[in-house]
Amino acid sequence: MKWESKLIKYKGIARIVVIFEKNSDLIARIKTIAGSRWSQSLGFWHLPDTVENRFRFSIPTYSQNLPSEEGIVAIVKFRQWLLSKRYSDNTIKTYSEALKSFLVFYKEKPITDITNEDVILYNNDYILKNNLSASYQNQIVNAIKLYFQTIRETKMVVDRIHRPKRSKVLPNVLSKEEVKAILNAHSNKKHKMMLSLIYSCGLRRSELLSLKPLDIDSKRNIVLLKNAKGKKDRITPLSPTILEMLREYYRIYKPKIWLFEGQNIGNQYSEQSLQSVLKQAVQKAGIKKPVTLHWLRHSYATHLLESGTDLRYIQELLGHSSSKTTEIYTHVSTKSIQQIKSPFDDL
Repeated sequence: MKWESKLIKYKGIARIVVIFEKNSDLIARIKTIAGSRWSQSLGFWHLPDTVENRFRFSIPTYSQNLPSEEGIVAIVKFRQWLLSKRYSDNTIKTYSEALKSFLVFYKEKPITDITNEDVILYNNDYILKNNLSASYQNQIVNAIKLYFQTIRETKMVVDRIHRPKRSKVLPNVLSKEEVKAILNAHSNKKHKMMLSLIYSCGLRRSELLSLKPLDIDSKRNIVLLKNAKGKKDRITPLSPTILEMLREYYRIYKPKIWLFEGQNIGNQYSEQSLQSVLKQAVQKAGIKKPVTLHWLRHSYATHLLESGTDLRYIQELLGHSSSKTTEIYTHVSTKSIQQIKSPFDDL
């Protein structure tokens, strides 16, 4: 079976192109790979640029950026295990890349000989030396713990792998005036609709892009979020104003599969394009803060809290597993703080 592969930039993203004469066996094999796509216009299959895919299709790469051959096999098996456990695509990608980083560091050492001391050395000589964040270090720890739980012969004591001390970072919150300016910045109805729905329902980026027209229940005034983070379904209330905006949007765009589709009918709107929509809105609104899509979700939760909504309801609306995650919004709510009189005023 003759085929060739190469690296390309496809819509600004690194991808692996696989070109071959029509062959049902290879097509079936490629279809099983997460993120594989067929380009009708260009006439080839393209896949995510990952360690496993480079290994599968013999893409040359810099040896210092690759684990040992044993490490590559370990990552492939780890991905397969994560898939069988039905972890989300984002989690599988994050954990695979995290494990790759760790195994590249120890490419000269057999995996069965890696110990807890090696984790500490990696943290000191790689994470800290390169000024990488505590959140990145925590991702590495999650991947290491999970991986070494899946193999039998190991010198690693999983329960003794320590995590970095969590930094207490407050969520970024916009004022209602800033949110209004951002939502009104776009004249394009699709762009305005997407940003408005994120704020009005407190959605994550992936939740918005995964919505289908049938997920909008206009009779009950709710949005049904299926397979949200943690594989959990949940519902969130839909404001009458947003419902009217959605009806007008639907009349204009008539989405077929996804509520928000890209330039090609039936294709899901891309994350990069959505981020660009927000960036343009922030610039048009004249806001200098480094606003992200998640700021709108944080602002939704904080504004609910300030309007008197019980924290338990906010937890349900956001889909938080733990109330401790939701409680952080009490630290950024200004409702109580504004009532405190500074002693300076009595001088």
